[in-house]
Amino acid sequence: MAKNITINVKGTDIVLFNKGNEEFVSITDIARYKNASEPKDVVKNWMRSRSTVEFLGLWEKINNPNFKGVEFDSFMFEAGSNSFVLSPSKWIESTNAIGIISKVGSGGGTYAHVDIALEFASWVSAEFKLYLLVEFKRLKSKENERLKDEWNLHRTLSKINYQIHTDAIKEHIIPISITTEQTIQIYASEADVLNVALFGKTAKQWRIENPKIVGNIRDQATLEQLLVLANLESLNAEFIKMKLQQSHRLIKLNLTAITQLKAILGNILIKKLK
Repeated sequence: MAKNITINVKGTDIVLFNKGNEEFVSITDIARYKNASEPKDVVKNWMRSRSTVEFLGLWEKINNPNFKGVEFDSFMFEAGSNSFVLSPSKWIESTNAIGIISKVGSGGGTYAHVDIALEFASWVSAEFKLYLLVEFKRLKSKENERLKDEWNLHRTLSKINYQIHTDAIKEHIIPISITTEQTIQIYASEADVLNVALFGKTAKQWRIENPKIVGNIRDQATLEQLLVLANLESLNAEFIKMKLQQSHRLIKLNLTAITQLKAILGNILIKKLK
């Protein structure tokens, strides 16, 4: 999911953003459906409830190993009384909570993990929650379609580069007047140079280890691996033209795969595609 996405639910704009692999929803925006002028008060009133504090605490216990249980117990003891007041910032600071985020400045407000946001939406309006859920599912469906298109694009790129790769093999490795069987064996050997460099095993080794999985080792590749594979195919074609020995090419390709995968996995732009 993109950094900031806005969906419209029954005429109310709701901002969502991604933190790591988790989606957060602006419950300040949800609160505007109930009270457009004072959404903060709506959130605070919801957090005063004993059932809300209990739910928030349970969510943190399940998802947050650093949650401060002693402080939570104190809130549970006071929750529901006429004098009890709990703000998002106080909850976060006191319990080290991660399910709710308080942002200041432009685009500020209170954001909650989608699990918590849906619970809040139920408290605001059961009807509003259902419409929010519909819009959220629609958003995720579009996102999944986009990622599928990205994946297919990189698979296509990989196949195109593989053709360049096999052409280089044909021109620089395969001797003249060899049999078709010999040609196939040489192609398989070169394909496994890439497989070993990137996946650490040959196609045959992978098949023996995964007899029940449909497809081959490359069909199970991740988006990051497909990106690197496309680069390795072009690079190996150049190595072949340079007449480097296969063993030397394998070492160079393996080092390249390690370097590129580390760079890609550490790239925030790649993470946002997930």
